Amino acid sequence: MNFWELSLLALLLGSVLVVSLLSNLLVLLCFLSSSELRQQVPGLFLVNLSLCNLLLTLLNMPFTLLGLLWRQQPVGDCACQAAGFLETLLASNAMLSMAALSLDKWVAVVFPLSYASKVRGRDAALLLAYAWLHSLAFPLAALACSWLGYSSTYSSCTVHLRVEAERRRFAAFTVAFHAASFALSLVVLCFTYLKVLRVARFHCRRIDVITMQTLVLLVDIHPSVRQRCLNEQKRRRQRATKKISIFIGSFVLCFAPYVITRLVELLPFITINNYWGVISKFLTYSKAALDPFVYSLLRQQYKKAVINIVNRLLRRDLYPSSGYNSSLDTENDYCLHRPN
Repeated sequence: MNFWELSLLALLLGSVLVVSLLSNLLVLLCFLSSSELRQQVPGLFLVNLSLCNLLLTLLNMPFTLLGLLWRQQPVGDCACQAAGFLETLLASNAMLSMAALSLDKWVAVVFPLSYASKVRGRDAALLLAYAWLHSLAFPLAALACSWLGYSSTYSSCTVHLRVEAERRRFAAFTVAFHAASFALSLVVLCFTYLKVLRVARFHCRRIDVITMQTLVLLVDIHPSVRQRCLNEQKRRRQRATKKISIFIGSFVLCFAPYVITRLVELLPFITINNYWGVISKFLTYSKAALDPFVYSLLRQQYKKAVINIVNRLLRRDLYPSSGYNSSLDTENDYCLHRPN
């Protein structure tokens, strides 16, 4: 890796670190400042996801950045093992949090009338407790087997094979870890969001039928109004697919290269290039910067909370409640609304 490649990767990683730090902090501030957000069950999953991303940003990304710049282990063995332990724990927990959010969305859209009884705060707390216990098992196993340390391939403190004689055990651990974190979460994401997409398209088709019947009855309607209605139908049909594609696509794009790389390097005759190893690690870190925008900050309720925070800092009057429908959620913008 030459100087310019190293500088570019360091710049990208530093940018991801800053964006992830600020955006995840903003999500937590919005949650703390808005009683409306605190009353919603999905808010617990969003807070857990932002907390995992924030801790990963503060406690692991700087070590990777230093390892990339110095081209050697940036801290002592104990600190590096702690960073590898946290990375394994937090990455797995973040994936499970995304799976929990998709389950919540599935229940809200497919079973809207029974959502309040099926998903309560206590249920969300139990699900989060399981996610933490599930995620904690693997770094504890890695620590007990002394598989935590600095990997020059990824310029990072992570799970790393030190003794060649343990390759079989390490391979079994690696496969089990990625199956129980990445693969499990991906299956849940695909199942739930595709179910949501199916229901959303059904409701959109029903709305389209009503709209077309109305247009037929209003024979004197202006052509420009008719065209706007038809264009809105087209956007409504595309909106659901776009949202689902972002949820699943960002997950696969950011995590799949790293997971595949970790599985491929288990083969004894394959050596992973340092340049590709760092890029795959960078993609996993970029998910921490994307999550606040994918799941939170682009929603109307969080936009309102951000405006209120800014107004408080500037000592302005709070955003007026009239004329602004905070119940609209861009995440649920495909013809359906989550019940409060």
